[in-house]
Parts: sequence; C-alpha cells; structure tokens
Amino acid sequence: MHILIVSDQHAESAGGVQVSIRLQTRFLERFGHTVTVCAPRMHAPHRSDPHDVDTRSIPITLDREYSASLPGRRSDAALDRAMATRPPVDVVHVQADFWQAAIGYRFAERHGLPVVHTFHNHVEFGIEQVVPFPALAVRAMVWAQGLVLKPRRSTLPTSAWRYLDELAVRASALVAPSRHFAALLERKGVGSDIEVVSTGVDDDLVGDVLAEAATARGTAKVPGGRRPVFLWIGRMSAEKRLMEFLEAVRLSGADAEFRLYGAGLLLSKAKAFVARHGLQDTVVFAGRVPYRESLLAMAGADALVQTSIGFETQGMTVFEATVVGTRSIVSDPSIAGELPAGAYWQPRDGSVEALGEIIAQVSAAVRAGEVSPIPAITGEGLLQSAQTRRMIGIYERVLNRP
Repeated sequence: MHILIVSDQHAESAGGVQVSIRLQTRFLERFGHTVTVCAPRMHAPHRSDPHDVDTRSIPITLDREYSASLPGRRSDAALDRAMATRPPVDVVHVQADFWQAAIGYRFAERHGLPVVHTFHNHVEFGIEQVVPFPALAVRAMVWAQGLVLKPRRSTLPTSAWRYLDELAVRASALVAPSRHFAALLERKGVGSDIEVVSTGVDDDLVGDVLAEAATARGTAKVPGGRRPVFLWIGRMSAEKRLMEFLEAVRLSGADAEFRLYGAGLLLSKAKAFVARHGLQDTVVFAGRVPYRESLLAMAGADALVQTSIGFETQGMTVFEATVVGTRSIVSDPSIAGELPAGAYWQPRDGSVEALGEIIAQVSAAVRAGEVSPIPAITGEGLLQSAQTRRMIGIYERVLNRP
C-alpha cells in the first residue's frame, strides 16, 4: 500500500504528533508499505526528508517553526503535481484538524480514495485556552470549513464538535489515540465505532536505552540512599500546567532533582519563578532534546510527572515512561485509566497541594528504597510495532469495502 499521511504540523517541527508520524512512517515501511507525508512547508531551518511533500504556507509563530497552508484550487493542483511523481496512493490518513485536513479530504475526494482519520487534538479545550473569544472563533472555523469542504454534512449544532464531525462523516474509519478520547468524541456526537490505536514507542530504541541507562548507573535505578530524580517533559504552555507543577515542587519540600525538558512561551516565567523561590538547586531546565535522549532520561529517572488535566488526547510521555520501566505521577485520571496497573501514582485530586503531597510521598519512597523499575513486559503492548499492525488492519479493512 501507499499511504498519504497529512498533518497540520510539519514532521520536522517539535511535537508529539510529529514524532509519532515519523515513527509510523518507519514502521509502515518496515512492514513493506510506502508512505508520503504532506504538511505545510516549514520556514525555519530543518532537515529535508524524502517522504515529505510540502504545501505552500505562511509562518504562524514568531520562530517560524509552525506554519499554515490555504486549502483551495492552487493547493489542490500543487499536491496533485507532487503526487504524480510517486506511486498511486491507496489510502489517505488524515492526522490533522485544520488546513491540512481539508487539503487531505479534497485530495481523497478528487481521486476516489478512502480516508482513515486519527483525531489527535481536543479542539474545544485548545481554543478555550488560547483564543480570547472562543465561541466567535469556533463560528469562524465552521464557516471557513464550509468554504473548502462542500457540501456540509454534519447535523450537529455549531460548536468545536460540529467542526470535528464535519471531518468524521467524510472518513471511512475513525481512530483515536486513547479510550478516554474516543469515548469523549462519541459522547459529543463526533462519529461512532471509533477505534483506539495509540501512538507507540520506538521498539528499536527501547532495548538500547534500557541497557545504556543501566550501564550509566552501574545497575538500573539502585534503590535507596540517593537524591530522587523527577522529570517533566512537554511544551511549556498554560494547558500543560507548568507553573502549577513548579508550585507543587515548592510546596512538596522534597530534596530531589526536578529536570524539565522542553521549551515554550512560559519558559521565562518558569525560570523567574525558580529564581524567586530559590529553587535553583532543585529545578534544572534541560531544554529540548532528541527523542532518544528523552527516553534515556526517562529510563534513568525515578518518576515522570504528568500535570495537564483534560487536555491530552493520549498523554504520550507516560506511555514512553512505562515502556522504559519508569512509573509516572499522573494528574489526569483519564490518562491514568489508560495505563497498566502499577505503572503510576495519582494525586487525590487535581489541586496543586495534592500534587505537592504525592511528589513528597514518592520522593520519600525512593529514598527508602521502596520504588523499583516496572517489569519490562508491562509495556510491550505500547510498542510501535504492535500499534502499526493494528493500523495496517484498519487500512486493509477500508480498502476491502465496496
């Protein structure tokens, strides 16, 4: 099969979906398939990749890393020209919600192709977090969507869910990365029979990472008698609750090292908070790191801390931590419900005080030698090879339908 994956974010930009798409590409090819990835052209310097077909775009962030394309006849013609030099496409896999979703659906309709749609984003929550007048923004989105995807098919009232349902009704199969997000979509009337295929963790790296982490310490996670290490990994933005995490660290009073990986709009504010409260010996800002290095950091840590609530559609970092044998402190009960038993601790509620309490408790347990690595078999079902086999089954099923 030749699968055309479309994404709103270029695969060379930073983000969990982008990492997932590159990983999917590699494993689909390992199973004998061909993959092309279509996304808006990235304006910041980046590595070129032969899988990529870029559409004309404009930058939408100051660092020029993220961009947007305009769906329409010009983008249609440009994509058709680019794809004419590649093998015929069998399936379009839309992993987008905005401009590129429309481009992908228009391509599928022109060429009579089935579409598999993976919902990655909680659009309603995201708009409420970043847009001053979310109701007005949603109306504008639904209106603009109607200009490029005709005729309108969703019967839901105007809302972010109507916007997503307009995509869902055009797909041959629907996928979500977690049970809790699939259930939410269906409760809101967006599609039905949504299948769950999680973003997987790179099989190839896991064994090497575990071995390297063990060598670095002499033995893996020697219990007791040392300063615990906690990780926070993600985009430093309000919906990730970075500042709430730092306040919880302060309240916990834990004698531990808290390493923060990532960047974003709140980085300066976070550094100022650490300086103001004298946490420089406790909190370390490690910046962005490659995927392999983040897995290695997880494997060598005592716990990963996940802090967002109600935003994540999967919460990828906790799955990665599980696979490399590290438990997580999970603030969102929906994400906790996706993890194997024994793979996490959970605060009593979503407050900063409760998060500080659990951090203190885990820190004390690590010092007492009461925390050991998760058995390797616990995370086997979370590996990318397993998820790719499931996705190939979905592709084959939509291709075999009349």
